[in-house]
Amino acid sequence: MLFMDLLLHLRYFRTVAEEQHFGRAAERLRVAQPSLSQRIQRLERELGVRLLDRGRTGATLTPAGRLVLAETDALLDAADRLRTLVGRVQGGAAGTLRAAVPPQLGGATVAALLTAYRERSPGGELDLRELTTAELTAELAAGTLDAGIVRHPCPATGLGFGPQLHQPLGALLADQDPLAEHPEIDVADLDGRELVLFPRPTAPALHDETLTACARHGCTPSAVREVAGIEFTRALILSGTHVVALVPRSAPEPGTTWRPLRGNPLTWRTSTAWPAGRDGPAVRLFTEAAHDVLREHAGLVPTATQRRLFPRPASEFPL
Repeated sequence: MLFMDLLLHLRYFRTVAEEQHFGRAAERLRVAQPSLSQRIQRLERELGVRLLDRGRTGATLTPAGRLVLAETDALLDAADRLRTLVGRVQGGAAGTLRAAVPPQLGGATVAALLTAYRERSPGGELDLRELTTAELTAELAAGTLDAGIVRHPCPATGLGFGPQLHQPLGALLADQDPLAEHPEIDVADLDGRELVLFPRPTAPALHDETLTACARHGCTPSAVREVAGIEFTRALILSGTHVVALVPRSAPEPGTTWRPLRGNPLTWRTSTAWPAGRDGPAVRLFTEAAHDVLREHAGLVPTATQRRLFPRPASEFPL
């Protein structure tokens, strides 16, 4: 007898035991009484014992039947719990989702993402790491990650992507820099300066795209310093007024000032990603949570098309 058949027969047996009558049990189960009798007989044959004494007035448990009924309750309760758990996993509300985010996303944004996913998946767990786009896409392709947030261009095959959002870049300057006195600056104002940017190997396509956009808007740096950490970035900026870093908006480090670029000509395009064909419920919950958090906590904005799809007041888009 298959396990699922056994569970069904045990449910029928328990109902007969509770009703102490085949007719009433059949009516409650909405099955024909002869079919119910056959199922109980088959269960008795499989177990090798008689479970019920049949009589004109009803059915009573045998000693063996009482023992089986006691174990039946525990077995069926466990099966119900297992079915519920599996349903929650299939619905994305349980289980562990392995995900990663890129550097410089911001501590507050990462914390908000963890909270938002937990709210959407109360029984689920988000195993979150920080990885460069190159590392993240490699792990997605290898199947060691289920989802992540990537920056574009993302020249990786075999991945699916969520809607793109734009994260405007600004200039991080020393407080005494003359440009820090302006509420916003032009990219061309940075021409000839030393430019601090993330290391190229972490996201080669994005690194090249950022420098190309700078040149297109009139900025050719005298040198490009590739730095991963904010502390060393700040040290370089404070070393002289001709050093500037291109970074998303964040709380300024002591001694530095962040200024937006006029017209937001430089942005990092960002989206969620996952292995193609594996966008199950948990991945979709992560994508929804990440999309909302990136807009509300990281200042990312949608394209013009997405603005029409997801209209929000202009005041909700921080610069």
